[in-house]
Amino acid sequence: MAANPQAKMDNPLRLIKKYPNRRLYDTKTSSYITLVDVKQMVLKQEEFQVVDAKSGDDLTRQILLQIILEEESGGMPMFSSDLLSQMIRSYGSAMQGFMGSYLEKNLEGFQQMQKALQEQSQKLYGDNSKSSQEIWAQFMNMQGPAMQGLMQAYMEQSQKMFAQFQDQMQNQARNMFAGFSFPGFPGQPQGKPESDSK
Repeated sequence: MAANPQAKMDNPLRLIKKYPNRRLYDTKTSSYITLVDVKQMVLKQEEFQVVDAKSGDDLTRQILLQIILEEESGGMPMFSSDLLSQMIRSYGSAMQGFMGSYLEKNLEGFQQMQKALQEQSQKLYGDNSKSSQEIWAQFMNMQGPAMQGLMQAYMEQSQKMFAQFQDQMQNQARNMFAGFSFPGFPGQPQGKPESDSK
């Protein structure tokens, strides 16, 4: 779906400059901000880009990863060590590009489920009433650990399914080319070393 050009002009991309002293400068508010402020922009779904003030390089992903690292270092991490290890193992594999889009689609599905729960709550208690907002906040505070546990289990299950799929693809490739001889290919005979004539 094409973006509305008028909406883009009304809400231009928010530019944040990162200086060598690690400080972040918000060009919209003409003030220095922290990672907490950037996290709030993410939560409010504001479009922004972080660039190196000197080189102009895009640092948005680096800043987002830094926010995730801080969240994971807090009291309630979302990812287990096992899941993180499996994600690291996916780097450099033939399926790395597919892995990113696979996880992204799963996260979108999870967020849609979360949004549906919130919409049901608003239907029950009304859109703008203070009591409904308080009830929703209490519900989320109580359900926070459960939601995080559900998210972690969901991600781990998705990761396991992906790993099984990857193994099946590799096994099928091995079986398909089993009759061919490729020097150096895992599982292929390496050829006999020439006998020493001495």
